[in-house]
Amino acid sequence: MNGLINAEKFYMECGARMIEREFPEYANRIAVGLAGHGSECFGYDDEVSEDHDFETGFCLWLTREDEEKIGFRLTRAYDALKSEYGGAKLKHTSAIGANSQGVSVIGEFYRRYTGCLGAPETLRDWLFTESAYFAEAVNGKVFRDDLGEFSRIRDIIANGMPEDVRLKKTAAAAVRMAQSGQYNYARCLAHKEEGAAMLALSEFVRNAAEIIFLLNRKHCPYFKWSFKAMRSLEILSDMTAPLEFLLTADNDGDGRRIKLDIIEDISLAVANEIKRQELADCKDGYLEPYGFAILKKIKNAELRNMHILVG
Repeated sequence: MNGLINAEKFYMECGARMIEREFPEYANRIAVGLAGHGSECFGYDDEVSEDHDFETGFCLWLTREDEEKIGFRLTRAYDALKSEYGGAKLKHTSAIGANSQGVSVIGEFYRRYTGCLGAPETLRDWLFTESAYFAEAVNGKVFRDDLGEFSRIRDIIANGMPEDVRLKKTAAAAVRMAQSGQYNYARCLAHKEEGAAMLALSEFVRNAAEIIFLLNRKHCPYFKWSFKAMRSLEILSDMTAPLEFLLTADNDGDGRRIKLDIIEDISLAVANEIKRQELADCKDGYLEPYGFAILKKIKNAELRNMHILVG
């Protein structure tokens, strides 16, 4: 049983009754669930995850008005409930850990990830916020939200990225894939710059993951969860294994030749999907022309005129 399942069990067995008993007039105004920072919010936790920033709990999200009225009392009631529950207890906290469990204002919860009191407000907000933050804002599960405000914002972040922004990010990732993997990996090897070659390979994989999520209209999570999340995507999930191979296989003579072929295979698969979605119509699998073709489809002049690699 993972942390997300435990959180819902804790809420159903104890939390729901506590709210109905102590805050009956607010029971239909308190959004409850688990989302935010942490492997348990993605459902990816295991025994290793419990070494830091991990405990059984759930989130209670309030409007600003309701937080001013019951926030303190609800926090005390939740803390008392958690101290009595027999789930996983917090062992260690990391310096950059940000456990999101407990009571918080809806807008403040989202500001941690979007910089706004809710969904991104401008095209630039969408463009310059890392996809990992968006992924954390909409992961996990909402157990109850009668009011609907928390879920309304959640849906916008999950599904409302403006198409011009998706195109700009896709164009940039395509050109980075071409530059790092299709061009510079082999050149760095020819220069006998082994370290630089591995950096080029890593950059190729990172941007391949990003573009695959964009083509799925999903947000790519933090790097350590990206492969796990990629395996469940509808489009190009079969690229997960070859991308992992590029990072984990030997870089000897045979390994290099195989990796060069895999880079081209992955690039061609991405190119074909770009064409299937009618984002560009270029002739071969070299991805740089695709990036510039996609750029031309952007309607917003400011985004269209940004440097190709921005995004």
